[in-house]
Amino acid sequence: MAVTSQSGYQHSPSFTEHLGRNRPYLRDAILGVNDGLVSMLLLVAGVVGGGLSSRNVLLTGIAGAVAGAISMAAGEYLATKSQDELFEGEIGLERRHIRDHHEAELHELRDLLGEIGLQGDLREEVVGYFGRDEQSLLHVMKALEFGVVETERRKPHVAMLLSGLLFMAGSLPAVLPFALIGDIHTALWFAAGFTVAGLLAVGAVKTWATRGRPIRAAVENLLIAIVGGGLAYGIGVLFNRLVTGG
Repeated sequence: MAVTSQSGYQHSPSFTEHLGRNRPYLRDAILGVNDGLVSMLLLVAGVVGGGLSSRNVLLTGIAGAVAGAISMAAGEYLATKSQDELFEGEIGLERRHIRDHHEAELHELRDLLGEIGLQGDLREEVVGYFGRDEQSLLHVMKALEFGVVETERRKPHVAMLLSGLLFMAGSLPAVLPFALIGDIHTALWFAAGFTVAGLLAVGAVKTWATRGRPIRAAVENLLIAIVGGGLAYGIGVLFNRLVTGG
C-alpha cells in the first residue's frame, strides 16, 4: 500500500515510513523498562545472596520497584523540563538577536548553510529569503543552531509517565517469582529467566525502532544483567558471611 505524505505525494509501496511523532519518547521507554529489568534483578540477587527470606526479598523488591519508578519518573521530568527551559531561553535570546542584530544572524545563517553543503548563489538566495521574514529566520536558526524541531521536543509529563510506568513494568519479572514461589533460590532462577526474556524482548523492540542488529542488542543487555547479577549476588554472599558468619 502506497504511503501518502502531508503534501499529498504518494510514495511507492517499498517506501519505509519513519517512526513519527512518538520517536522522541523511544529513549524514555527503553530506559525505563531496561532499567527496571536490570536494576531489580541486581537488587533481588543481592538480597538473596545476603540471606534474606523469600518474604523479605519480596518486600525489598516491591519497595525497590516503587522507589525506583518514582525516582525515575521524577528525574526524567526534571531533566526533560530543564532541557526544555534551556531551549526556551536560547530561543528567546535568538529572537532578540534577530531583532537587534539582524545582519549578524544572517552571516551566521550563511555559515551554517555552508556547513551542510549549500554554497554559491543558491546559498545567497536562501539567506535572502529567510532575511525577509523574522519568524522564518527564527525557525531555521532553531533547527540549524540548536537542533530544535518542534515535532522532536519531548513533553516533560509524557517522559515522566513513560519512564516511571515502564520501570515498574520492567520490575515485575524479577519481583513476581518471590510472590509465587516459596523456595528462594528457585524463585531467583525464575526471576533471572523472566528477566532474560524481558531483555530479549526489549532488544527486539529497540532494534525494530533503530533498525539495528537484534542479536547484538540482546547480547549487550544480557551481558549487563549476567555480570551485574553475579556481582550483586556475590557481594550479598560476602556481606552475609562477614556480618553474620553465615
